[in-house]
Amino acid sequence: MYKRKIDDRWSFKEANTKEFTHCYHNYPAMMIPQIARTLIEEYKPEGRLRLIFDPYMGSGTTLVEASLAGIDSIGADLNPLARLMGKVKTTHYNYESVLRQFRVMQSELIFYSEDKVIERNFDRISNYSFWYDEKTLLKLSFLSQLIKDAEDKDFFNIALAETVREVSFTRNGEFKRYRMNKDSIAKFNPNTFNLFEKKVLRNLEGLKTYNECANKVAASIYDFNSTNDIPSNIIADNAVDMVVTSPPYGDSRTTVAYGQFSRWANEWFNFENARNLDRLLMGGKKSKEELFKTESIREVLDEIDSLEHKRYLEVISFLNDYYLSIQHVAKTVRSGGVVCYVVGDRRVKDVQIPLDYFTAEMFEKCGYKHHITLVREIPNKRMPSKTSPTNKVGAKVSTMSHEYIVILKKS
Repeated sequence: MYKRKIDDRWSFKEANTKEFTHCYHNYPAMMIPQIARTLIEEYKPEGRLRLIFDPYMGSGTTLVEASLAGIDSIGADLNPLARLMGKVKTTHYNYESVLRQFRVMQSELIFYSEDKVIERNFDRISNYSFWYDEKTLLKLSFLSQLIKDAEDKDFFNIALAETVREVSFTRNGEFKRYRMNKDSIAKFNPNTFNLFEKKVLRNLEGLKTYNECANKVAASIYDFNSTNDIPSNIIADNAVDMVVTSPPYGDSRTTVAYGQFSRWANEWFNFENARNLDRLLMGGKKSKEELFKTESIREVLDEIDSLEHKRYLEVISFLNDYYLSIQHVAKTVRSGGVVCYVVGDRRVKDVQIPLDYFTAEMFEKCGYKHHITLVREIPNKRMPSKTSPTNKVGAKVSTMSHEYIVILKKS
């Protein structure tokens, strides 16, 4: 139906996926930089390439790669942690200045005592005593206190965002909010300050190499929801030359738990919608009927519906939002422009949903022509090998093993 080409080259098995500022912060299902970089190099549209758009920017991989290539970019995400990550990763901070600020913090950490902590109210964090030891909370609060006096607060807050999650009682290797068992908690004794310092030093190394490739381009980040609309004052119709993106594979609750993963930092920083983010993301609101017409995945949807109607409704809730988003994204791209969507082979009720077919079909309805779909293994993507789609204890299924890079051109 839509031609697929298996290409081992796109697996990038030996690639360093933490180059430049890509090292700053982990994030679920991150698109590795080599994919964005190679797409920009090999599938760029003919003629003009001045603006790249990522409507589901996540950790900001595409924006960083556009910056390194000397191309302006626009990214959008509903997750405030993702927007913070994208902003920090695309900012050329003065390395020496950031290092000086960090040395001041380190000198304060040497003489830490609990009586120096000013902010002791943690009510913004849901069930905080369940997820944190009190001494850890006070240390985190002290770090926030020091960061408030820094000039480049966001740079340090990215390191703190990771630390906040890693010193909590959440289980390692999980994106969803699962607490450690009692035995693990009894042995758990994280060095909060040391963790923070290591992350800052790692990020400083990334900043140094990123600054060596400094280009005078703009990376603009917004919080609009492409399912609803793309504001014309931000991106006019036919203004974008290339879209490089990796959309969600399904709703956040049953697929990749972006909201749960980000909740630690979003609550710590008191960001908006910290507790209900998953409901705002694609498929978060339930639909009762299909808004789209499809031939490419008709049989698949019917099969899922015959197995469990509730799961079918969850799938079409996501696909409805995805379809509407594609319609809005399609309008922003100029004639001759290229879109590249990296999608997964999600399974529901042990039925594989060919999201690459659906993606190509929906774009073709908007006046695009399918060029090729590249099939790659997922050796590096940070995802659990098993997931719990129903949130039932012990109910696990395999997650994606392949990705499909769908490439289309606007007629």
